[in-house]
This record gives sequence, C-alpha cells and structure tokens, in this order.
Amino acid sequence: MSLPHAILTALLERPSSGLELARRFDRSIGYFWSATHQQIYRELGRLERSGCIRALASERPARGRKKEYEVLAAGRAELTGWVSGREDPKPVRDPLLLRMRAAAVVGTDGLPDELRRHLALHERQLADYADIEARDFSGRPGTAAGTTTRPTAEKTPEPTETPTEADRLRHLVLRAGMDLERLWVDWLTEALRETSAAPAGPDGA
Repeated sequence: MSLPHAILTALLERPSSGLELARRFDRSIGYFWSATHQQIYRELGRLERSGCIRALASERPARGRKKEYEVLAAGRAELTGWVSGREDPKPVRDPLLLRMRAAAVVGTDGLPDELRRHLALHERQLADYADIEARDFSGRPGTAAGTTTRPTAEKTPEPTETPTEADRLRHLVLRAGMDLERLWVDWLTEALRETSAAPAGPDGA
C-alpha cells in the first residue's frame, strides 16, 4: 500500500481538510499505514497537481479557512486500478525477531524485560481494536463481547442495520489487525516461557 492510495481511500469515504485527514489517519488508517502530518500535506499537494483531487469551493474567506479536498475521476480510476493490481506479500522485518536470533549466540540477559514490554503493548493494541469492533461492528460476526466502547466523531451504524459490503470489508481489515495482535501475544507469551527457562549466558553457559 502507498500513502497516495491511502489518502484517496480516505477522501472517497469523506471529503476532508488536511487537518481532518491527519486526525483520521491517527485514529483509523494509521493503525496499518502510518504517516506524519507533514507527509499527508505534501502528498495532498502532489495529488492536487496531478489532477486526482481538488479543493472544494468555500463561501468563507480564504484567509484562515481549512481547504477541503474531494477525489476526481482520475483519482478514482487510479485507486480502482491499484485495487485490482498485483502485489507480492512483503517479508517480515521485525527487529525483535532479529534480537531473539542474536540472543541465541550472546545470551538472553535483559531480554525478558523487553519481551514483557512488547507483550503489554500488543495486549493494549488488541484491547483498542476490541473497543473499535464493539463500537463500530456490534452484533456482527467476530465481535468481541463485554468490551468498553469509546466515543468517536465518526458516524457508527446501529446494531440493527444490515451491514453493507463496505462495512464487511472494513470489518475484515480490523479483524486482520486483531488476529495479528493475538499472534504476537501468543508468541511473546511462549518466548517469555522459553527465555525464562534458558540460562542467561550464550550457548547455555
């Protein structure tokens, strides 16, 4: 995935200003494709110059107003072509896995504390995802029960509504994130058992 496609997706969901778009990234798309506010503003300029988006007309004076953007036909065509294209899976490159491999030769001294810290972070992220699922997809397959919802400015469908195709696809993305967090929680729990049982020195020394 690339940042321009992420921005086109977000603007097709709802026209937004650069600031609004950055905030939406922080609380939704940013979970699986992060970008700084500066990167988002820079990409908005490129997309506007390329004819993929345009600034909406406003009755307010230009000074101090937020410029809102919408996607043009060229932008929709670009996104449609990207969705239907081919892209190979990216190899996993996580420093923690490399550190675990290094620990096999230099020892695990200090590593369990870092594993516990990572475990807490992944458990927190999983809880955040569960909150989002309970809030936005309540009563649908895969919904976590008994979770605490959090307020949001985004419109959320009532549980009695029949989910649309867009709802189902968004839910699939969220469930992928939840499955990945569960995988990390399970792996880190096992890694802690293994490193706690192993001597701290290299090669068991």
